Amino acid sequence: MSFLSKVIEGFKVTPLPVQEEDISVELLQKIRAIQIKTGHLVTELMAGEYVSAFKGRGMEFNSVREYAPGDDVRLIDWNVTARMDQPFIKEYIEERELNVMLMVDVSSSGEFGSTGKFKNEISAEVASILAFAAIRNNDKIGLIVFSNKIEHYIPPKKGKAHVWNIIRTILNYQPEGRLTDLNIPLEYLLKIQKRKCIAFLISDFQATNYETNVKLARQKHDLVAISISDPREKDLPKIGLINLRDSESGETLLIDTDNREMAKLLTSYEREKRGKFKKLFRSIGVDTIEIDTDGSLVEPIIRYFKIREKRH
Repeated sequence: MSFLSKVIEGFKVTPLPVQEEDISVELLQKIRAIQIKTGHLVTELMAGEYVSAFKGRGMEFNSVREYAPGDDVRLIDWNVTARMDQPFIKEYIEERELNVMLMVDVSSSGEFGSTGKFKNEISAEVASILAFAAIRNNDKIGLIVFSNKIEHYIPPKKGKAHVWNIIRTILNYQPEGRLTDLNIPLEYLLKIQKRKCIAFLISDFQATNYETNVKLARQKHDLVAISISDPREKDLPKIGLINLRDSESGETLLIDTDNREMAKLLTSYEREKRGKFKKLFRSIGVDTIEIDTDGSLVEPIIRYFKIREKRH
């Protein structure tokens, strides 16, 4: 038995069906590793939090039954009661099923990481956690992959094989666009998703001028913004002269990291940018989750789920 198989067996995770001939061994191992990690986390930590945080669409009529002492008289079905000549009440069940849409940024700015993982790898793991949580609770999950264009779309469906397809797509996708345009996925979401859904926008938010479409998406859907960042974007180490390169535009800038004023300027700029991001989304009524490449993926998500549960 291989090491990977032992780990899978140890976690008692049922492997997703994989068309192994279609992908490389390296990618298969990445998918299996994410499946094991996220599947275990969802099972042990997050399932209850997810259900509590995201309610169903409401109560749906199920059947009628004879009235019993203590039943709410407001639920009496007067038509059936008159026909049967004895009281009957209506029974309802919660319509639990939700549509969850993941909007994942695969632009070139995600190809950065100073802690062993790139931002786009963290995005894939976060998306996987949410996908497993949704599927485990019998919700439908869909995917929009974007850069400065719609790169790929997978309609919402159920099932473990479907989750595997989503994870594979995020990990293996080679984008055509390099830039980030957050208007693109938001406009596309409004176009294709007529029914209200839970929409997670996963990005490093290296973009501008998307406020209008965030407001429109918020009006129609339950929008949650998940920001992925790296510590080196907030605090540069003192290592002398370095060339900083914008991965999206290709532009470079030579800076002296030993220069206290320069370091302070860059730190202030990044702090101000993050502050504007949070302030904007808060003013629109969109929840935010902030995740660092060097921190826990699960804790910020669970913390948000708990806050959301108390609020509803």
